[in-house]
Amino acid sequence: MEKTAIKIVKVFQEAGFEAYFAGGSVRDLLMGNEPKDYDIATSAKPDEIEKVIDAIHLESKTIPIGKEFGVILGIVNGHPFEIATFRSDSSYSDGRRPDAILFTSAKEDSYRRDFTINGMFYDPVKKKVIDFVKGQDDIENKKIRFIGEAHERIKEDHLRILRAVRFKNKFGFEYGTRTKNALEELHHLVSDVSKERIQDELTSILLHPTRAHAMRELDKFGTLEILIPELANCKNIDQPTEFHQEGGVLTHIFKSLHDMPNEWATKELVWAVLLHDIGKPATFEERPDRIHFDGHAQLSAKMADNILRRFKFSRKEIGKITWLIDHHMTVGFIPEMRRAHQVGLFLHPFFEDLMKLHYCDEHGTYPIDLSLYETIMKLYNEFKDEKLLEDHFKPLLTGDDLIKEFKLEQGPKIQQILNIIREEKIEGTVKTKADEKKLVKELLNK
Repeated sequence: MEKTAIKIVKVFQEAGFEAYFAGGSVRDLLMGNEPKDYDIATSAKPDEIEKVIDAIHLESKTIPIGKEFGVILGIVNGHPFEIATFRSDSSYSDGRRPDAILFTSAKEDSYRRDFTINGMFYDPVKKKVIDFVKGQDDIENKKIRFIGEAHERIKEDHLRILRAVRFKNKFGFEYGTRTKNALEELHHLVSDVSKERIQDELTSILLHPTRAHAMRELDKFGTLEILIPELANCKNIDQPTEFHQEGGVLTHIFKSLHDMPNEWATKELVWAVLLHDIGKPATFEERPDRIHFDGHAQLSAKMADNILRRFKFSRKEIGKITWLIDHHMTVGFIPEMRRAHQVGLFLHPFFEDLMKLHYCDEHGTYPIDLSLYETIMKLYNEFKDEKLLEDHFKPLLTGDDLIKEFKLEQGPKIQQILNIIREEKIEGTVKTKADEKKLVKELLNK
């Protein structure tokens, strides 16, 4: 991809235009990280960009994803590149997009960008950094600073509040004084950002190993209360000290996020960990023996459903996240379940993620006790070794057999009987077809 990006820059320069790598790719290269993509900025106008890209070779093509803003998507050698004309922006009435743009120079283009570390250009042909905003100095000094006047940068795009928190924590930087002051004073503007963009930015925060630090910072700024008040309400909710010496509910949640193995971090799991206990404030009850949160898992799942819908998650994502939350207390009953019920749960497609949620939940407590996790995973692996999780417990009798031999009518009762047969086969009480028929007779005679 990098070789293709260099080739594109070279082709633009040979055609008489300025062209450079821009934004995050330059930052990553200077920090010794491999860029995920290469954005290119150029003096070529949108129509000229299309002509240059289309002329590279037969398979190259362009898509006018934001042509009115000077942005063209170029597909070259199968790789996508966002190619934009140098521009300056007017006011931002909607807190996201400029009301109008003016095609201009590289210097003016750098001034419209968000942070100094994202405002540099790099010429890969001449191997030269073009830095009008002192981004190199801020990388060296580990500073997150808005370009120009911090308050204005936030007012242009309110999502920059979350982006500042993400970049600061991702790179282990500190805020410049003016940047921090602007974030503290304008954090409330994040409420105007579209829910889809908030979802994307929060997910990016949660997928990074610094997820807990970033969420604590959002809480400190007051942004968390605006975005997910249900989660902010967990602050200062006590827990039974017998099991939770780490502190209150929000502290527990953040510790669960902090201790998540990063190789486990998927979109569904990080959100399940974040929201798994949000029902605790409403179910808090202090009894003589200790504090209780009866039914908090089920309530948390319902509340999570509302939150995820609010942030425009897909139906599939909501289904998995809420199932994990709804069942996270079920884990404690697994060792005592009938074998058939254990197998049924072990066979569930979300079971392994449920155990990962349980692991994070236990790591969110102090002292940490992984004995239940280890017991269940040992049992799970034993079942796999004994081939109990392979579907060879299918009843020998069929629905047609039940209709013909036992005169049953088509309906849900047939499936109920077949399910019971399967459970008893797992338990080992039914083995042959004759055993199955005997069991059916017993069920029908009850």
